[in-house]
Amino acid sequence: MATYQGGCSCGETRYQLMRGPMIVHCCHCCWCQRESGSAFAVNGLIEAVEVQLLRGEPEVIDTPSNSGGGQQITRCSICRIALWSNYSAAKDAIRFVRMGTLDKPQAFPPDIHIFTSSKQSWINLENERFVVDEYYRRSDYWSEQNIARYKAAMGK
Repeated sequence: MATYQGGCSCGETRYQLMRGPMIVHCCHCCWCQRESGSAFAVNGLIEAVEVQLLRGEPEVIDTPSNSGGGQQITRCSICRIALWSNYSAAKDAIRFVRMGTLDKPQAFPPDIHIFTSSKQSWINLENERFVVDEYYRRSDYWSEQNIARYKAAMGK
């Protein structure tokens, strides 16, 4: 079984994904733009049990979110790089791993671009497969296998 390692900039915190994400979002919402300091954030949704901490003691910071439910961002306690988030809807079951923190982020390009109604005007998405103005229904874009993974992680 393939694993995918990643970590922070200073090397203090290392983790591995025990399998690939269920889906990879490229989120263009204003919140992700602000939090990342960039035009978007690329997050892979994966079961928390499939993310193994290899080294370090990251800290979890409660942060507001657009939904109002908040999120917990897990950061390296030394260099403060964001490694993943847990959002209120999925609680501790699903992690939104920052794909840019993987050693080989090219392994998981975005499956879907979300919240593109607030994307930067200079970003061209005409060749992307899935692009939605806001969020979406899981059943419209996820495989049956990954929906089953999500439901299992959520205890449904």
